[in-house]
Amino acid sequence: MPKQNSKLYKSLIEKSIGSMVSAIEIYNKPDFKYREETFAILAINAWEILFKARLLKLNNHKPNSIFCYKAYQNKDGSKSTKKKILDRNRTGNPKSISIFEAMKRLWDKKDIPEAVKLNIEALIELRDNAIHFINTTSIQKPVQELGFACIRNYITIIKKWCPKSGISKYNLYLMPLAYLDGRIMATGTMTRESQNFISVVQSMMERSEPSDEFDIAIRIGVNFHKSNSFESTPVQYSKDGTPVTLSEEDIRQRFPYSYMDVCAKAKERYSDFKRGSGFNAIMKEIKRESKLCFQRKLDNTNPKSQSQYFYSTNIWQKLDLLYTRKSK
Repeated sequence: MPKQNSKLYKSLIEKSIGSMVSAIEIYNKPDFKYREETFAILAINAWEILFKARLLKLNNHKPNSIFCYKAYQNKDGSKSTKKKILDRNRTGNPKSISIFEAMKRLWDKKDIPEAVKLNIEALIELRDNAIHFINTTSIQKPVQELGFACIRNYITIIKKWCPKSGISKYNLYLMPLAYLDGRIMATGTMTRESQNFISVVQSMMERSEPSDEFDIAIRIGVNFHKSNSFESTPVQYSKDGTPVTLSEEDIRQRFPYSYMDVCAKAKERYSDFKRGSGFNAIMKEIKRESKLCFQRKLDNTNPKSQSQYFYSTNIWQKLDLLYTRKSK
């Protein structure tokens, strides 16, 4: 790998992280006009640069893999059907591909999940239609939910693609609106453009496959309770991991399926599914994976109490490898 091209890759990674950090810093300011629109612009820019860095790496760090080309113009004015040249901007520098083209290439390589793609497309819709959002308070919460998912997706992706990026040294989070304003926000009158934007995002969420790793939008609610949280269920995936406390409601949202639910949905999903010893052996293996299965005791105070198992939506990623999906 040429040293110069390696420097280009590192520079793109640094710029991408810088753009995402700037997006978050601006969003979290106590008072900033065009908060949502600015976040979308900078977050999209961060993704675009990251995608180009990824394509550069996948193509042996060849810069021309992220440049735009156009047909060569012959002396008679016609365009060549074979010869292509770099497409340059007004300053004479090569044009690089758009985020849509970069995303398409990675999507074709199955290198980005559907939820990531749809989340970015929703943010692009926000950016492109920002001028029509006269009453921005009506879309603050939906946009923030897109933002939460955007950051979570970004951190997950960049850790996979570039483990040495240094992303872990940043505290990347959006401040919940509930902390910014103690009052309960009343739903304002939405413009038609705002309603259209919300409808587009909702349709994206409806057609997306569920995933525990990536999201289109994430809702984070902040409630104040006089009771304590010591009776909640502690969860920790690894010995050195950060403990996570799940309430009963959290558990059901994270692990919504019972054994019978999985059987019923598997029958609808797969053409070769058969409930029997083979399937039960698979489920026994799944029970050992804490990210896919949660064991809930019917009586937490009794160590010998019977248990019921609940399963994550990510169980389909496991079962899809073992069964044949029905054709749509």
